[in-house]
Amino acid sequence: MDFPKARPAEEFEFRRIIYAKGDHRATVTINRPERLNAVDWLTLREMRDAFEDASWDDSVRVLILTGAGDRAFCTGADLKEQAEHCVGQPDEYWKWMGAFIEAHEKLRNIGKPTIARLNGIVVGGGNEFNMSCDLAVAADDIYIRQVGTARGSVPAGGATQWLPLIVGDRRAREILFLCEEIPAAKALEWGLINRAVPRASLDETVDEMAAKLIEKLPECTRYTKQQLNFWRDFSWHLTVGHARDWLSIHNLSPETHEGIAAFTEKRPIDPSKFRKP
Repeated sequence: MDFPKARPAEEFEFRRIIYAKGDHRATVTINRPERLNAVDWLTLREMRDAFEDASWDDSVRVLILTGAGDRAFCTGADLKEQAEHCVGQPDEYWKWMGAFIEAHEKLRNIGKPTIARLNGIVVGGGNEFNMSCDLAVAADDIYIRQVGTARGSVPAGGATQWLPLIVGDRRAREILFLCEEIPAAKALEWGLINRAVPRASLDETVDEMAAKLIEKLPECTRYTKQQLNFWRDFSWHLTVGHARDWLSIHNLSPETHEGIAAFTEKRPIDPSKFRKP
């Protein structure tokens, strides 16, 4: 009879992430620094599998999510992949969004505390993975930014649901409507992260936080997390299925085409095309 069983991290032949376990912690590193750690379909599937394995491993008491290099934690969807496979193809985007949702579900429901180690810029869907983690420690020279309304999308894979809960309604609207960079100091003031530290102290601070979490009682911690997740789960499950279908259909819209075209042509987006004189 098959039954959930964790595997040694080195048994996984991941191509997009680095997965490591030891000292009662698991670390998942998005390993696409050449793409600013943007997530493609395979990255999302590998993240899902690593999160599941960590959830099954009773020796793991905390998971750390980070990005390779020092430029980016995660910059959301890989727009090159989106341009090649998803734009104008709603059924293909629907599949991609399913992988995105599954990765989030495995992360939020992992049954143990999670820390986002923000080693670089945090953009779009990258911030949604930041918010899916319980706690966040950032290098003080990074920024967080949502870009959906400036780039032809709607950040309904976590941002519209969770930002009002984390930073409050008015600040959430400012973040999502203006799409401006939020420096680490402001993110700390607004409650979007827990610590902002000099880059040289990032690993030490993450290790200290992980060590404190490891010393807590696992069953009580798991159920505390479950209770804390109530409002996030409530807003997510009421909206994300609808968002998946709407975003799939929205791939046929002129606004999405303009956003992707601006990215591939390396030019600013032209919002004037969508304003009547």
